[in-house]
Amino acid sequence: MRHLNKIASVCCFAAIGLLAMTGCEGGDLYSVDNPDWISQKIDSIENAKGTPQEEELEGMLEDVYTIGNTDFTSGFWSSFSKYYQIPDGEKWNAVFNLNINPSDNTYYKNFALIITNDVDRGGNGYTEYGAFRYDFTNDSVAFNSQWGGHLFFKFAESNLPLSPVENADANLQKMGGKVTLTVDRSDANAFKIKITNGVVTKTYNQPYALPNLNEDPANTTIRCFIVPEGSFINFLQTNIEPIGGLTSAEDKNPISMELQNVPDEVDMGTTLEDAVANISAVVTFEEGVVKTVPAAELLFTAIPDMNVVGEKTLVVIYNKTFKGENADKPIVASGKFRVVNPIASIQVTKAPDNTQYFYYSTMATEMATDRSLAFDPTGMEVTATYVDGSTGIVNNAKLVVDPIPAVAGRHEVIIATENGKTATVNVSVAESKCTKVTPYPTTLGPADCSGGWWSEHTDNINVPVGETYEVHLTNYSSLAGNWNNFVVVLRSADNATEYGVLRADNYGWGIGYDACAHEGTQGDWATWLAAMNGAKVKVYITNCGNSTADVQAEMTGTDGVLYTQYYLGVNHVNMSDFNFAFTIDGCHLVFE
Repeated sequence: MRHLNKIASVCCFAAIGLLAMTGCEGGDLYSVDNPDWISQKIDSIENAKGTPQEEELEGMLEDVYTIGNTDFTSGFWSSFSKYYQIPDGEKWNAVFNLNINPSDNTYYKNFALIITNDVDRGGNGYTEYGAFRYDFTNDSVAFNSQWGGHLFFKFAESNLPLSPVENADANLQKMGGKVTLTVDRSDANAFKIKITNGVVTKTYNQPYALPNLNEDPANTTIRCFIVPEGSFINFLQTNIEPIGGLTSAEDKNPISMELQNVPDEVDMGTTLEDAVANISAVVTFEEGVVKTVPAAELLFTAIPDMNVVGEKTLVVIYNKTFKGENADKPIVASGKFRVVNPIASIQVTKAPDNTQYFYYSTMATEMATDRSLAFDPTGMEVTATYVDGSTGIVNNAKLVVDPIPAVAGRHEVIIATENGKTATVNVSVAESKCTKVTPYPTTLGPADCSGGWWSEHTDNINVPVGETYEVHLTNYSSLAGNWNNFVVVLRSADNATEYGVLRADNYGWGIGYDACAHEGTQGDWATWLAAMNGAKVKVYITNCGNSTADVQAEMTGTDGVLYTQYYLGVNHVNMSDFNFAFTIDGCHLVFE
């Protein structure tokens, strides 16, 4: 809207000028008396200019809904579009209005396209190819605009590179408006992305196809979804019907809602407004449309009221349509929480099961600053004494514990409640013993590196608590992609539980992967990949004794350079059933 007055002024001046022409002698607005060659010259110039034409998209379907808070308050990874599945050989086109906050030029506050395998976000086996944000900067290291193990800066371009100063660039405002997004898998030897609003165009042209990250090799479908940050999107059209179906432009009444972030306990004296401040509701409307509604748009009642200790039934009412009008009929949901007396003190009445932690240092972990070990509360019991003299067991998940330094010796760990009451637990930290082992079979994968993903595995090797196992191997790669090198699998003995699947290019997945710190010194990926064909590799796997594991690798490339990487703190590990194996993906491994 801030441009409307300027446009109107220009139009008025133009109109006045044309009317003035009609008042001149011989001034006929519709038959200018000029020699033919002048008229023809004017026509040829205008024809040469052409007029901007929107790309004609075929097979577009109406899909009208909003992604993100319309007051520009959506943080990253808080609002999501529907899932759009793109089979191999197909192309996805989407059209939407991108609304940029006119008072915030933070360069990354636009939207990101997330590309994943064919699994629900956060589901078992969910893996991302990467994220591709609309902005593009002149310094991709300082101002990241895309990330992931399969999307590389060298294939991205934009006609409007930003140069942020303190993360701000006024050119961000040029990205708003009607945007066309294309994800193109139609070429078997390429993968392409294009985002344009007719002014700003960002492209990604990868000269080879995406690998298949689905567990089922027969399923080659990828998924895409959109995540705004500090902006919101009015989605309009798609040529692919999303999971959950299309949304018409007609308004929709709410049908049901599910509450999120209802507190378990609230201290006596807390107002109902403060108690529900972090609650939101996932509201389902007609046609299956879903939207997350914040507390400010919900009506709350606690029964009985908040001035009495005990369990409360929280009644929540929502009475708006999808477009924010009054609904025909309100919807209701309920939850429960307890009002409790504030904690006066806490005491550890039962020590944790594990108080002996282990670490192992290699050249890889020398990169890790402030190396620490996560506290393991398994088996710990903390008793609270409340201000009225009553006592109760505190939920360990509500306690705050600082990380433990990875330094040998005895450490006093401070455990704190949300209101700052503390107790202590002592733990011991030691460097683990390292033992060299050789996996079986001693060679894995065809020598020509033609073996497919997950096609072969070594036997599992169990790592006891406090032990580090060291594996030496020579790695040969097909060089097709960074992922075509050794892969370490952390899992249970029956292979039913994967704690982590960790690749040579510092990327992975599994139930414990998200919590781990991981970094590498690969530098330029193309140089690193070339050096991995024949690289001498040492891998160290540690059972840390605190329900976590570490994996570190030292890779001496054929260029003579030592490359390192680490995955520290892979969690959700069953320490008594912690095993590792190697698998392949277009590589050949020879163990020593």
